[in-house]
Amino acid sequence: MELDQILQLIDKVSDSSLTAFDYEADGIKIAMEHGKAAPVQVQMSGVPSGAGLQMAEMMGGANGVTVKEAAMPERKETAGKNTAAEEHSEAEEGVFVTSPLVGTFYTAPAEDAEPFVKVGDTVKKGQVVAIVEAMKLMNEIESEVDGVIAEVLVKNGEMVDYGKPLFRVKA
Repeated sequence: MELDQILQLIDKVSDSSLTAFDYEADGIKIAMEHGKAAPVQVQMSGVPSGAGLQMAEMMGGANGVTVKEAAMPERKETAGKNTAAEEHSEAEEGVFVTSPLVGTFYTAPAEDAEPFVKVGDTVKKGQVVAIVEAMKLMNEIESEVDGVIAEVLVKNGEMVDYGKPLFRVKA
């Protein structure tokens, strides 16, 4: 079972009226409880093949991985239009690329590799600008806008929280 399939399964169970769910096939065991802060366990006996991120990375050498449900802060959005002064101020400050999860921030795909972006680099919407590692799973962080990297706000290898600004991009 691929990572995307597991994530879809978790979403389906979370959205359903089920309170508990167990699945076991091909050396993979998934047990979930819904409705309370219960652990979600994924156990694997073999290493699956596949391009990109592999489930084996989630194992981290152990025979199972436990994911605890975490409370995420709410994102607040303001309604209404910006005044001309606010638009000018926003253009000077730029747009912040924030972390979508808690984990370790990396500027490059490997220790000896060039960083994805540096201050002054031009980026396109959807371009990978960093990686945040969570539970041995590497999550690509993409720019949400076209622009120029104005500032890198986090050091390589630093822990980041959900919603923490990572980059400032001048649009």
